[in-house]
Amino acid sequence: MSVRPGSLLRRRVHRPAVTVAGVLALCVVAAGCSAKADNQGAAKAAAGASSSASSSASAPTSAATIKANVATRGVKVDKVVKLTAKDGRFDSVVVRAGTKTLAGALSSDKTTWRSTAPLQPGTKYRVIAAAVDSDGLKATKRTSFRTEALSLDQQTYPSFAPVSGETVGIGMPVIVRFDVPVTDKATIERHLSVTNSSHQVGAWHWISDSEVHWRPVHYWKPGTTVTVKADIDSVPAGNGVYGQLSRSSTFRVGSSMVSKVNAKTDQMKTYINGKLARTIPITTGKPGFVTRSGIKVIVEKFRHKRMDSETIGIANNSPNGYNLDDVEYAMRVTYSGEFVHAAPWSVGSQGYANVSHGCTGMSTSNAAWLYNLSKPGDVVEYTGTDRHMTLDNGYGDWNESFQQYKAGSALS
Repeated sequence: MSVRPGSLLRRRVHRPAVTVAGVLALCVVAAGCSAKADNQGAAKAAAGASSSASSSASAPTSAATIKANVATRGVKVDKVVKLTAKDGRFDSVVVRAGTKTLAGALSSDKTTWRSTAPLQPGTKYRVIAAAVDSDGLKATKRTSFRTEALSLDQQTYPSFAPVSGETVGIGMPVIVRFDVPVTDKATIERHLSVTNSSHQVGAWHWISDSEVHWRPVHYWKPGTTVTVKADIDSVPAGNGVYGQLSRSSTFRVGSSMVSKVNAKTDQMKTYINGKLARTIPITTGKPGFVTRSGIKVIVEKFRHKRMDSETIGIANNSPNGYNLDDVEYAMRVTYSGEFVHAAPWSVGSQGYANVSHGCTGMSTSNAAWLYNLSKPGDVVEYTGTDRHMTLDNGYGDWNESFQQYKAGSALS
């Protein structure tokens, strides 16, 4: 029940005087006890604080200190993170981005830690490191840093030919292409490698700023397994560009298939695993469209291929123009437009005269036989003309001596 203040006052006024006096006396005594207790508590608290301060002041601290070689922001992705312990040795080091730990290694004396894995762009890393001094006292450093963000134009992605799992011919070079040009070729090349089960040695050769090839001294041995690695994640490629990703690819070399074309006799001899399998009458390029001599490699195959003279700069309606809708069994051997293919329209000249625009034509049945046995990387060697194949017109890697080819390495 609520009580109004006025009614309580009135009840107190009408109590006997002795009772009021007793109550007042009791209040005074109680107040005195409370004050005494508060004073004692305050004294004890002050004593405790003084004791704690004294204890803290006398607690020993570690002589070890830890320093990092990175700023808090804008760290380059190719930076090697280094932590140094002075007057102590590392007890533990953890550098982490989210849930992923950055790999690193301690020096033998445990005074230095260095990262052994690349940094990722636009990423925040947290550092927790502990070191102990000679007395076993521990010092801990907690810090963080963020790497610089990179656009796609500042990162170059490697792609491979052959593709992983493919079976190719003995003339196939290893090809690495980059979607953003590489200007620091030497640094990138140091992070490229080729291993093979036949232990054949070879060399890299830069075709352009965006493409590098590797070939062995001689044609691949049949049955060889080849693995190429581009370990370029965060590796500088020059002009502020870095490798975007590390990748690898493994392919297999199949049987040996080498076709030898003689443009003077108009004959092609095809050898499988070193044995003559078939001699085929052919025709090659006529005057003005002479077929190139040299070593060519099948780049790609088309069961049916449209061939248009305008793609090589010849108007369709000109005397030498053509637009063939359905050329069968076509296999490209140069980027400039030379193919090996079925040419039923020139069967009468095959084996006798050169009447093509540079391609190697043969009967449909012979073309079908060759096509069904061939694979990218198979070799077609041409002789009999004074027009020569070049290194970059298709897979022309075999048209230089190995010493000449090796000179195209950025590390030669």
